Amino acid sequence: MSQIETAWVFVMSKDDLPSAGARVITGGKAGPIALFRTEDDEVFAVLDKCPHKGGPLSQGLVHGHLVTCPLHAWNIELKTGCAIAPDKGCARSYLVKCEANDIFLSASELASD
Repeated sequence: MSQIETAWVFVMSKDDLPSAGARVITGGKAGPIALFRTEDDEVFAVLDKCPHKGGPLSQGLVHGHLVTCPLHAWNIELKTGCAIAPDKGCARSYLVKCEANDIFLSASELASD
């Protein structure tokens, strides 16, 4: 079985993404994408809409590998975009690749929204 090569799109430098913070980019057909950087330097990308009422996740509090939606305090896993029980629902998450200080998203995921 052959492995399909993923094409990547540069989105920003890690220096432009604050620790325990977020930045929003455009580019996904589904809407704005929030990039999150955790205190342990992991980077995640999630559609900037809470699965509950569409609140801007990028304006939420980042703690561990979670973000708390600023509207109704739902906790969302940054890796999957899914709400933590008892809440239910998922925001679209995106593949992220970091090389040196550069952050990339999967071109095919951005095109398939």
